[in-house]
Amino acid sequence: MKKYLAEMIGTMVLVLMGCGTAVSLACDPANQASVVGTAMAFGLSVIAMAYTIGGISGCHINPAITLGVYLSGRMNAKDCGMYMLFQVIGGLIGAAILYLIVGSSEGMDPVTSGLGANNLQDGIGVTAGLLAEIFFTCVFVLVVLGTTAKTNGATNNFAGLAIGLSLVLVHLVCIRYTGTSVNPARSIGPALFVCGGALSNLWIFIVGPLVGGALSAMIWKVIEPVEGK
Repeated sequence: MKKYLAEMIGTMVLVLMGCGTAVSLACDPANQASVVGTAMAFGLSVIAMAYTIGGISGCHINPAITLGVYLSGRMNAKDCGMYMLFQVIGGLIGAAILYLIVGSSEGMDPVTSGLGANNLQDGIGVTAGLLAEIFFTCVFVLVVLGTTAKTNGATNNFAGLAIGLSLVLVHLVCIRYTGTSVNPARSIGPALFVCGGALSNLWIFIVGPLVGGALSAMIWKVIEPVEGK
């Protein structure tokens, strides 16, 4: 149970800090400073949690990562399902806390603020948004699988740092298209509180990352080095 609770807490922190920064900076693709700040917040949240709960649960805090790890044969089906469940619960808690803070602040409205919820950006259609989530999640989860693999030398000593920085990179590229999810648990909580377009397009931010996570597992199986060689 400790590892499940660790995943819940880690995902809660990711949503609270990452989405909270998006709200505080009024993240907009047209505002480069807010994009960079939001990208850094998500990446730093992952780094912080990786070194906080990594030794307990592995710090997936993302169903797409959990799926990739499961398909790579590194965890069983029960843990996979429970990790995903507690990640979603953590995302809901993080979004609820952010909703309360924003709603209690003068001159701020939690719904109009967006709560950092994902949605298709101006000029971006469903196909482009779905493809962005699939391919950017694939890259991100591939980094996770590679840096944490026991067959990949000593790189796993710096896994938390590499994963966090890769998430910053993914956000810098993807915010323009979808606001960057690459994590269903990160998207579900805010969307349920904001509703509207964020809720109607939520399937993109569930299906896309999960497909991307599965794709990364397939790629890693092909390129994974043989242990001892």
